[in-house]
Amino acid sequence: MSRINNLTVLGGGVLGGQIAWHSAFKGKNVVVFDISDEALQVCQSAHDRYAAIYRQDVGAAEADIAATRARINYSTDLANAVGKADLVIEAVPEVPEIKTDVYQKMAPLLPEHTLIATNSSTLLARDFAAATGRPQQFCALHYANLIWMMNLAEIMAHSGTSDETLRQVTEFAIETGMVPIPVQKEQNGYVLNTWFVALLNASQTLVTNGIATPEVVDKTFMIANRGCGLGPMGMIDVVGMKTAYDVCHYWGTVNNDAQMLANAEYFKTQFIDKGKLGLQTGEGYYRYPDPAYAAPDFLQVPDLSAVESIVSLCRLHSKTEAAA
Repeated sequence: MSRINNLTVLGGGVLGGQIAWHSAFKGKNVVVFDISDEALQVCQSAHDRYAAIYRQDVGAAEADIAATRARINYSTDLANAVGKADLVIEAVPEVPEIKTDVYQKMAPLLPEHTLIATNSSTLLARDFAAATGRPQQFCALHYANLIWMMNLAEIMAHSGTSDETLRQVTEFAIETGMVPIPVQKEQNGYVLNTWFVALLNASQTLVTNGIATPEVVDKTFMIANRGCGLGPMGMIDVVGMKTAYDVCHYWGTVNNDAQMLANAEYFKTQFIDKGKLGLQTGEGYYRYPDPAYAAPDFLQVPDLSAVESIVSLCRLHSKTEAAA
């Protein structure tokens, strides 16, 4: 018998919404908490999209979709949302102050047995352990976007995490169809985001600094990694511009990294300020549901008619510098 049947997800954003839907699909009772009805409506709309995706890509029957919907509730009342939770997964924005605040508000509302896990992209569990009020029952449980395909869950303890907490969280991951990825010591970004944030930042630097277009960055990556379904800029769309901004802004500030801060500003001005949040809103670097990188000819050798446009891109900045 499972020991974790009632799950609360704090934050119904891109990944929080996926965790909630997938966990319900796998038989868990789920409550999604967010701070406003508008945020919950966005999450519910995302769940409508996931229903279609699970029909097509996972092979879910209508009965499976109906059962999944029946297991999910939505709430803006924190006490109501966590009052019966066996496990709370925190998936609020990647801003330390926001995470600390929600833990402190939640701490007196939890049943004694409730476990807590952070889905933080790059921050360490130890930084929030005291704020939870139950450090022994707290660890990191980090998912990848497109959870129905990229079914991994990284499990990382802090020094005060109990073995029993790790045991139950690992069981939960397996029960919900995840491959548990044990992280042997604390690491900002776990295994996945240690390389992904570096890839994201390097790829965005090429675009921010005018070295290459987003499509060229992705073509280069996808040709060099034949068989992958999308490149770094497409990955940024999946993660979402707000998360990409939060990560680059936080670590750019911490490390006094001017380039990372410039990349954060690019995300803000070119996307967030325009309401283009990536896959979540149907537009980021690409338009969805039919992004250019999914086209059959995206990686093909071009026709000779493309020569002049390619030459123009090669000379784009040299012409600008000469004019200056």
